[in-house]
Amino acid sequence: MSYNVDAIRSHFPSLASGAIFFDNPGGTQVPQEVIDAVSHYYLTSNSNTHGAFATSRRTDAVLADGRVALADFLNARAPNEIVFGPNMTTLTFSISRALSRLLNAGDEIIVTRLDHDADIAPWLALEERGAVVHWVDIHPDDCTLDMADFEKHLSTKTKVVAVGGASNAVGSMNDLKTIIPLAHMAGALVFIDAVHLAPHEPIDVQDLDCDLLACSVYKFYGPHLGVLYGKYDLLNRVQAYKVRPSGKQPPDKFETGTANHEGIAGACAAIDYLASVGDQYGAPYAAQFKSFSGRRLQLKTALAAIKVYERDLFARLMRGLCEIPGVQIYGITDYARFGYRTPTVAFTLKEKTPREIAERLGRENIYVWDGNYYALALMERLGLEEHGGAVRVGLAHYNIAREVDQFLEVMKKI
Repeated sequence: MSYNVDAIRSHFPSLASGAIFFDNPGGTQVPQEVIDAVSHYYLTSNSNTHGAFATSRRTDAVLADGRVALADFLNARAPNEIVFGPNMTTLTFSISRALSRLLNAGDEIIVTRLDHDADIAPWLALEERGAVVHWVDIHPDDCTLDMADFEKHLSTKTKVVAVGGASNAVGSMNDLKTIIPLAHMAGALVFIDAVHLAPHEPIDVQDLDCDLLACSVYKFYGPHLGVLYGKYDLLNRVQAYKVRPSGKQPPDKFETGTANHEGIAGACAAIDYLASVGDQYGAPYAAQFKSFSGRRLQLKTALAAIKVYERDLFARLMRGLCEIPGVQIYGITDYARFGYRTPTVAFTLKEKTPREIAERLGRENIYVWDGNYYALALMERLGLEEHGGAVRVGLAHYNIAREVDQFLEVMKKI
């Protein structure tokens, strides 16, 4: 069955407002299934965990189901490799602090100028413990990582490599299948910020062999919730900062306080929604994922189908943007290389500030972001931070050609 975007859109009640949601890299809209799951939790299961009564036992089951769902999404070995938290930033600060107990003064950490600050600041904080942080530069012409610079900084002193799966600002995807083995050869752990990658690419943590990976459910059609994957042996070895009565084993020891139970119920629904997309439209891609079955196969094929649809729609957007005088696009613009980027573009327009453009588009009911979107290091490297950053447009699997054309028409007027 060919990809039916009208059927996809029917799951998302907020799209009926007529607004054009191109703010997706900051958070996607949610399907009715997620709304229903959150409501159902409050109606039937609202309680804290591990009690001797029905609602508490239902809550325990919700959390267990949520771990299984996210383990399926990321292809983790087991549900106990999944840690829930308020957001990716909080989880990264938590795990970086815990990992600092394994570091000695003079140990080195690698970060990159392409990343969201949530994958930079938690590691810079470890300079207080005597860690030495090295920065990997980018190629400014296409906003891709400078791999030669990465290899220059990598050494036997490197203990952690923190790198993004894809840039939330310009969409560039990093070559994780090269970066991770190189880091492991040097004896380093690898932490992946997959927040921007997860909505657009199938993720397989076992195939990547990353040690840690974090993402945010609200970037792929779920509630505001963060997720941390970690190899169980590593999570078990690391001493967590925790309250004394909480569990001593992973993942419990990393989950500080009461979790967002209703959010986890919604996360499970978001995963099931994506699996249904794979069930309906993923068959042409199943041969790519022969080792998978059940929901894990559905999820992989869903993301494969979504990627193809988004890539073609993004090409329409990029062609139109490139034809508008005065537009400066940052990142990969060659269609032949679109497989190495997400459907997210950052741009500026001569004689207009990013805020002015975003406000004008907003008056036309077209929602985009302006500024640095917390990709501070990248905006500084491109010389854009002092000028208000850039405008960011990000597509999702429910966006359509008519919305792209309407955006382009308004941009021509601007």
